[in-house]
Amino acid sequence: MDWWRNWHTRWSQKPVLNRLRVRVPPSPLRGYPTKPMKPKTTPPPAISNRKARHDFHILETYEAGIALRGPEVKSLRAGKANLQDSFARIERGEMLLYNMHVTPYSYTHHEDLTPTRTRKLLLHKQEIKKLEGRVHEKGFTLVPLEIFFNKTGIAKVTLALAKGKLAPDQRDDIKKRDLEREARRDFRAKTKF
Repeated sequence: MDWWRNWHTRWSQKPVLNRLRVRVPPSPLRGYPTKPMKPKTTPPPAISNRKARHDFHILETYEAGIALRGPEVKSLRAGKANLQDSFARIERGEMLLYNMHVTPYSYTHHEDLTPTRTRKLLLHKQEIKKLEGRVHEKGFTLVPLEIFFNKTGIAKVTLALAKGKLAPDQRDDIKKRDLEREARRDFRAKTKF
């Protein structure tokens, strides 16, 4: 009877899959450490410069990093920034962003930052040289379109190489939008039954 007890206890402690020579992944119930699940959070809102698309013809867009201090990042995550009237320039081989207003973070007392200070944009050297050549042409400028946080939580700026619109161009755009709106309205009225 002893041989039955030894054989029975040995095989009853192992899962059935092991008898078939199939590998079983370690179970979290057996004491192996597991990674805790991260709670899913919604990304912070993107701060956009809606007036830039109205006032400029957008030719090319670039994604650039931005050098920020800690309290500024907190304010951006809360959506407390304004890109209106901001622009970028290239000085001494560096891309700088001017007039971007970041509201000071209310819970910070150890750092006193001016809301419209000049901030450095992070681009590759080749991109900066290419943009420098284009900006020196007449009528071209660098305008920030939006600030957002990428998947890894790093603040990025969408920068546009743009040319200013004249008043007739703006009127043409408004007229085109109105015509498209009317066409959609007519289409909806026809398809309704």
